[in-house]
Amino acid sequence: MNSENIKTGLWGAAGGAALVAAIGFLWGGWVTAGTALEMARKSADRAVVDRLAAICVDQFNRDPQKRDKFRILEGKGSWKRREYVEKQGWATMPGEDEPASRVGSKCAELILRTAL
Repeated sequence: MNSENIKTGLWGAAGGAALVAAIGFLWGGWVTAGTALEMARKSADRAVVDRLAAICVDQFNRDPQKRDKFRILEGKGSWKRREYVEKQGWATMPGEDEPASRVGSKCAELILRTAL
């Protein structure tokens, strides 16, 4: 083989590798380690919020005035519902002093979706 054929073969291999990488990342669902880590973190955060929101709904269901409070929650704009749920203490997990982060909005959504 001559050096020209080797050079052409190497350029073809490099171009093919670049093309495979581009297709893999753009359409094949490949991600970098950093992106995978961020996706895993977001997924874990959503799972925690979902589980804590279920506890929040349970605490709402144990409230003796839940029917009246449901009507009040229903009448609030979506931007005020989180605040209302937190004020009622439903988003504060047992043993905690403060409402769990981002649980109030999800809890309000679940309460309204499962309506009395």
